[in-house]
Amino acid sequence: MLMRTDPFRELDRLTQQIFGADGTLAKPSVMPMDAWRDGDVFHVEFDLPGVDRESIDLDVERNVVTVKAERPIRASDANMLAAERPRGVFSRQLVLGDNLDTGRISANYDDGVLALQIPVAEESKPRKVEISSKADSLAISA
Repeated sequence: MLMRTDPFRELDRLTQQIFGADGTLAKPSVMPMDAWRDGDVFHVEFDLPGVDRESIDLDVERNVVTVKAERPIRASDANMLAAERPRGVFSRQLVLGDNLDTGRISANYDDGVLALQIPVAEESKPRKVEISSKADSLAISA
């Protein structure tokens, strides 16, 4: 379903979580996600609290889904007492298996959670195959 191909990006993502860096286009911030399959639908949810829906960009190219979003950096000169919420650019790429129908992805953004539903491709769903024998073909021809 979901393929992980870059262990170094995961290490970088963990480092950003621990040290809390603001995201840039060259080095986007972490975007936590959950992914699971429920029946014939693959679900992915991304946490993007405080991100405006209009700043979210969702692209699909072949079997790669790319999510980008931005929470603007504060322009204020105020003396911050705590700054733990990551700001800037967030990005995540998912490499999906060929058994998913990327042409029918649906997306919804509510309460700071971007939810994707990706159906399993019809040709990938389990199906029954009828088993015949030579005796069946002889009975039909007689």
